[in-house]
Amino acid sequence: MKKRFVVVLLMLLALVATACAGKTAAKRTLVEGDPYSDTQFLMGTVVTVKIYDKDKQGALDAAFARVQQLADELTVNQKGSEVDAVNKNAGIKPVHVTPSVYRVIAAAKHYSKNSEGAFDLAIGPITSLWHIGFADARKPAQSEIDERLPLVHYPDVVLNAKKQTVYLKKKGMAIDLGGIAKGFITDEVVKTLKAKKVTTAIIDLGGNIYVMGKSPKNVKKDWNVGIQDPKKPRGTAIGTLPASNMTVVTSGIYERYLKVDGKIYMHLMNPKTGYPFDNNLMGVSIVTKKSVDGDALSTATFDKGLAGGMAYIEKLKYADAIFIT
Repeated sequence: MKKRFVVVLLMLLALVATACAGKTAAKRTLVEGDPYSDTQFLMGTVVTVKIYDKDKQGALDAAFARVQQLADELTVNQKGSEVDAVNKNAGIKPVHVTPSVYRVIAAAKHYSKNSEGAFDLAIGPITSLWHIGFADARKPAQSEIDERLPLVHYPDVVLNAKKQTVYLKKKGMAIDLGGIAKGFITDEVVKTLKAKKVTTAIIDLGGNIYVMGKSPKNVKKDWNVGIQDPKKPRGTAIGTLPASNMTVVTSGIYERYLKVDGKIYMHLMNPKTGYPFDNNLMGVSIVTKKSVDGDALSTATFDKGLAGGMAYIEKLKYADAIFIT
């Protein structure tokens, strides 16, 4: 992939996929009117899937069934989930998990190591302390943060591929897959749709966008992924990015935040300080083929700031980045 960096000053970024690539109707087996479409609130976010192929209501239903299945397994705040079981047994015993859960935890540990801890799947003790995005969100005391920081240490997450188990070495440790789960689920939805012979679709899991195939308006044109103008109503773009069979994943300060004494604290946590990231970035978008990669990279890159983030992405052959300062 040819490396691209875009730095946008004094703007916030969100992404909306549109099919505005041309006016020539392509000769494909696509719906003539509105696509098969559904929007549901799952995993604390809005999930939208639009399918443009004919006779694919069953594929749409299968996509949402897969999202719900994975949400039940991966959500850290849901009692009875597999991640909840892993956390409850921290310092006690390894926990056997399903293949899907093991894969996403393994991917999370890979990026924890790859980013040198900028992304850390063991951030759970800190995210639960701040709980930004929930009704009980608060700014914790420094003593509380200091007490929990030693538990944020991804090397203490022990994986056994043969037995398919996950073990957290220290009592009080907790993994939080919020920085990678949406990407993993997006990729699983793509697999589900491909298995159902879908060729043209948009998948949007709370801003994790994947566009399948070419634009439904022109078989020779890519989709346009619109860059949302934060000062205008949703759907108003300030620019577009051509994409086909690609994902665009954004992390930014505008997604979820806590405001205390006039200061805004974003939901993305710095594993080294125990505080939300506070640097020269307002948003980072990653463009790549796998949404799970984009999810983890957007968080890790945000941690490193503009210069460090650009240097980090430059080393990767499979991802491009948009930085907003």
